[in-house]
Amino acid sequence: MRIRIHYWNELTIEERQRLLDRPATLMSDALSAGVQDIIRLVREGGDAALKDLTQRFDGVAVGDFRVADAEFDAAEHELSDEAIAAIELSIDNVRRFHEAQRPVASSVETMPGVLCERVPRPVDCVGLYVPAGSAPLPSTAVMLAVPAEIAGCPRRIMCTPPRADGRADAAVLVAAHRGGITEVYRVGGAQAIAAMAFGTESIPKVDKIYGPGNAWVTAAKTLVAASTGGPAIDMPAGPSEVLVIADTFSNAEFVAADLLSQAEHGNDSQVVLVATDADVAARVAEQIEIQLPMLERRSIAAAAIVQSRFIVADNIDEAAEISNAYAPEHLILQIDGARRLLPKIRNAGSVFLGPWTPEAAGDYCSGTNHVLPTGGRARSYSGLSVDHFVRQMTVQELSQEGLRSLSGAVTELARLEGLDAHAAAVTRRLKPGAGAERAD
Repeated sequence: MRIRIHYWNELTIEERQRLLDRPATLMSDALSAGVQDIIRLVREGGDAALKDLTQRFDGVAVGDFRVADAEFDAAEHELSDEAIAAIELSIDNVRRFHEAQRPVASSVETMPGVLCERVPRPVDCVGLYVPAGSAPLPSTAVMLAVPAEIAGCPRRIMCTPPRADGRADAAVLVAAHRGGITEVYRVGGAQAIAAMAFGTESIPKVDKIYGPGNAWVTAAKTLVAASTGGPAIDMPAGPSEVLVIADTFSNAEFVAADLLSQAEHGNDSQVVLVATDADVAARVAEQIEIQLPMLERRSIAAAAIVQSRFIVADNIDEAAEISNAYAPEHLILQIDGARRLLPKIRNAGSVFLGPWTPEAAGDYCSGTNHVLPTGGRARSYSGLSVDHFVRQMTVQELSQEGLRSLSGAVTELARLEGLDAHAAAVTRRLKPGAGAERAD
């Protein structure tokens, strides 16, 4: 496999833009039409449509979508003690990091007698999606379940695709259950998103949907959020991606391993290397050739590597600007003095500093969340946190004197906007004797 190396300063503006573009699959006309059709079928047909779609896409006949208590118990016995210990470590670290994000109410007296507050309230009913396309993802169950529990969301449901035997993946169930989720449904893909968005006989309608997925899932989240009566979503979190910045101090073996660890997620994953030296890029390409045949998922990783980007920048500052323009889901700074470059990084979902910080640590159990914005949306979205599961409600309380102090400004602004009822709501309260009579 020959990897082409691009020299940034030999490219035109248009060529640079094309080089940083993602594969144009997320919202193609055909994909959008297919997802819209699935959403319509689920809205109209409910559970019956879900069963048909599950049979069509997963090749599985599902009777009852909800996972029973006995299946949770059986899942515990399917896993080794080592697997359960790894899940527990992940939950513990993710909980420690996210506990620090608990929202705190604030109260400010903006002027005497005028009290303004901001109070958090958890989202009432949340829908968590854990994909299992080419591989089950118990780590995603942890990343979704833990912050939802910390936020105190009263109802937390999870959807995940069934295995070939019709059951949910055992590791996903153990991670979900130990993370505080007891309501899990065996359904996946765009049909699961539609079910949570609008409800069926079995699956409740949720207020907000969370979690990553393939292009179909990402498109479904976007479409249901735009529908009348549809739910909110956390972020567009589609096919995975990583960008590594490397310099002459980088270990090519480590860099190649990081690129391949992301490439093995799926055929539609994208990996990008920005090196400050052509020899570094060449050494990484050689290491990919060496390491790729050793992987069990080498055919998937190879397909992703085909659409990889290897770029040579003139210096480290230019490399940072290329990364900011791409706005990667994961950014690895595999350079000398990595933390010194951090202030120049503006757009990234999650950043990994130095040679001993593989992206895999964040995927599983360092403590940060791995549900991150993709497709360049790190320019405007943050990775998943407790904040995503909370709404902030403002409260204000005025004394009579506080209202009197504001009255001049309120009535003048109401006059400027031609809204005399707004002004009257103030002046009627302040006229002599106001408030003496109350409605029964």
